[in-house]
Amino acid sequence: MQKVINLIFEEGLPRATSQQKGETIRRRADGSQYIHHYRKAKVQALRTELAYRLNRYTPAVPTAEPVRLIVFIGFDVKDKKLWGQYKTTRPDGDNYVKEIKDVMTEIGFWNDDAQVVDERIVRSYSEKGFITIQFQTLQQPRRITP
Repeated sequence: MQKVINLIFEEGLPRATSQQKGETIRRRADGSQYIHHYRKAKVQALRTELAYRLNRYTPAVPTAEPVRLIVFIGFDVKDKKLWGQYKTTRPDGDNYVKEIKDVMTEIGFWNDDAQVVDERIVRSYSEKGFITIQFQTLQQPRRITP
């Protein structure tokens, strides 16, 4: 099965990534302290928006097969000279795609994002922010050779 999902962000692509976590020190009932990790508001807002936009593409049953995932991310910029050129600055593509995979797991594209065995990320500049996701289930090979 292969799906192509196109998400256009008219107001601009959200710039939050999984690396942007918050920490606070909390106390237990016994008085000992621990570090509490949480998602910052803009990261949670990105996850909520992705879940909302991806929900209509969610399969009826999560796949149990290995998955190939190709993600194209277009970062909106005003400078027309940059449109179509690769983006080589932050945010890193892998941190950005981590959020996408986590959301796809939560809403039921697959059982575990460890099933993504073939992954590609392409980042470029564009007129409008967009994310295009190519999702394909794979058959187990009889043998993998180098």
